[in-house]
Amino acid sequence: MSTLKKFAGQTLIYGLSTVIARLLNFVLTPILVKVYPTSVYGILTNLYSWAAILNAILAFGMETTFFRYLQKHEDNKERVYNTTFFFIVLTSVVFIVGTLLFAGDISYWLFAEKGPERTIYIYYFAFILTADALAVIPFAQLRAQEKPLRFGLIKLANILIYVFFTVLLILVFPFIIKNNLPGAEWLSGWLRPKWIGYVFLANLIASMVTLILLIPEISKLKLQANKKLMKEMLWYSLPILVANLSFIINENLDKIFLTKLLPIDIGERDLGIYGACSKIAIFLSIFIQAFRLGAEPFFFSHAKNPNARKTYAIIMDYFVVAISLAVVALVANIEILKFFIKGGDAIQQAQYWSGLPVVPVLLMGYIFLGIYMNLSIWYKLSDQTKYGLYISGVGAILTIVLNIIFIPKYSYVASAWITMLAYFTMMVLSYFLGQRNYPIPYHTKKNMSYIVAAALISWLSFSIFNRNLFIGNALFFIFIIIAFLVERKQLIKLIVKKDDH
Repeated sequence: MSTLKKFAGQTLIYGLSTVIARLLNFVLTPILVKVYPTSVYGILTNLYSWAAILNAILAFGMETTFFRYLQKHEDNKERVYNTTFFFIVLTSVVFIVGTLLFAGDISYWLFAEKGPERTIYIYYFAFILTADALAVIPFAQLRAQEKPLRFGLIKLANILIYVFFTVLLILVFPFIIKNNLPGAEWLSGWLRPKWIGYVFLANLIASMVTLILLIPEISKLKLQANKKLMKEMLWYSLPILVANLSFIINENLDKIFLTKLLPIDIGERDLGIYGACSKIAIFLSIFIQAFRLGAEPFFFSHAKNPNARKTYAIIMDYFVVAISLAVVALVANIEILKFFIKGGDAIQQAQYWSGLPVVPVLLMGYIFLGIYMNLSIWYKLSDQTKYGLYISGVGAILTIVLNIIFIPKYSYVASAWITMLAYFTMMVLSYFLGQRNYPIPYHTKKNMSYIVAAALISWLSFSIFNRNLFIGNALFFIFIIIAFLVERKQLIKLIVKKDDH
């Protein structure tokens, strides 16, 4: 089997598990926006934005470092496993103790109020984030050992449990009480109708069960670290941490700024709208995440292959084609997808749907982000992770400065455009720096043509033809035919090729 076919097969498994998990999670969106008004949904979006930032800090860039050092220390992989896990445990303990001690103060800083009502959210997230951090290395180990099926099944179990308990607590139990079914009296004694905290509780249960399912992997790890190796790994990982943190800032800080730069009631309302509309773009996020899960260990494991750089360029070609088609498909069908954020009544529906114009902008931003993640392999393979820091740092500075300037006037509309600009800037910087330091023969003109075509068709479908389903999908179908005609020779070559070594 060729390396490209192997990569495609593993990415397909990662992709299917990720797609199914994200789709199940997406099923919750129409339920949540129906149960909760925009201001309450804004609380959820705010907390998960902070959680994303803290996740990056707790992981400390160790996932990428883990793969790099497995490649460098193939004769002693156990030492890499144990050293990495030891560090994650150490940071997790410090985090959870500090968070529990200052939960009240954190709650006041986030919500401008102190008390048990919202402080309990902080407790929930302290344990969620700790459990998720402890799972990072066991999950990375599964990827390194090329066990995508077990990886996918555990990830799927996580989301199934989360969805089950969320639906149980915010829909099923209230339905039992409302209709006075068996158990209604007991449930009414403690259940708090429409309490957003139940969503976080369901997440906590799912994270803890995931950790239990990973016990076979965790039990093989030892809490012992090689000091010299840890020092090397930390120096390699630090720029990746900053780069990851900068990336998370680009993705989430605009949401946090909405509650800080606007009056609190307007900020939480607009954040709820923005957060819900962002969910429509989740399908592209699924694709990018699935690609990353398959690509990162593949890129490292094939770095010594004499044809590696040519292989990376071919992978980029197919990535760009696929993501461009995905964007056009989503924009063409936005009139269907919008019903996933319909809201509980006409007023809520109008509020949520008022944010739809930012969806194509967010999707274009995801194209640039996905290409940047593909391009970033050059500084990871050449041990020049400092460039990841520089590139994502520029993106983060753009995000921070421009959001502070424009959010007070344009709210989340500014956030969407600034996010796209930040990712575009990062993509361009990574490409030119990469070609200078670690040249890869990308087919730049062809890839740019696909991106421009996707942007043009999306604009026509959304703005000129007013989201008409028939015209939008006709344009999408034409795009598919053109892409197939352009790529058919390479596709046939890939299918019939037995070995590319």
